[in-house]
Amino acid sequence: MSTTEITELQRTIGQLRRCVGALRSRYGDVAAVQRLANDVERLGIDADDLGAQPTTPAPRAQAAEEVVVVPDTPYDPDLWRDADDEGVGGHHKHGR
Repeated sequence: MSTTEITELQRTIGQLRRCVGALRSRYGDVAAVQRLANDVERLGIDADDLGAQPTTPAPRAQAAEEVVVVPDTPYDPDLWRDADDEGVGGHHKHGR
């Protein structure tokens, strides 16, 4: 991020802090306001950490696209032996 981007991010976080402060004045210290205040605080910490980076990190390299072929043929029924149906339980539990 450039210095301009960091400055804009910090300005926007400042606006969020003021907005959350206004919400706290109106609604009190309810759980939702506490969560918002915590989120804004975390954003501020992350923005400060990012601004403290000596250089802009290099973009992550894209992994070469790997194509995984999934066959259209039916799966071997033995793959499902002793497997539980999610939310239903095992077949052995229902007398099947």
